[in-house]
Order: sequence, then C-alpha cells, then structure tokens
Amino acid sequence: MPKMKTKSGAAKRFRVRPGGSIKCSHAYKRHILTKKSSKVKRQLRGVSSISKCDVDMVRAMLPYA
Repeated sequence: MPKMKTKSGAAKRFRVRPGGSIKCSHAYKRHILTKKSSKVKRQLRGVSSISKCDVDMVRAMLPYA
C-alpha cells in the first residue's frame, strides 16, 4: 500500500502539540490592520487551539503528525 500524502496547505497552517491538541494561528491579522483597534490586534497575537469539531478533519489531512 502506498504512503499517505500530507495536505501541504494543512501542514503549513497546523502543528500538533505533544499532548495531541492542534494549534493554529489566528485569522484577520495579515493586512488591513489600520482600521482594527489595538485591542483586537493584541488579542489576535499568539496561537490558539482548533475547535473540537474540526479535530478529525485536520487529523485526516495530517496522517503522520
């Protein structure tokens, strides 16, 4: 049986933590930042975990993670 392929777009966007949860960065932080408040931009820093309903879908895209 051939090896399964990892979805390269998902590999760039998600990382699996040692505990098994999946981290991702926040959306809306790339451009058009002048009209966003400092509070919004500050809260979009860092990483977050994906929601529970998306875990199975992301794990299917990252078979070896």
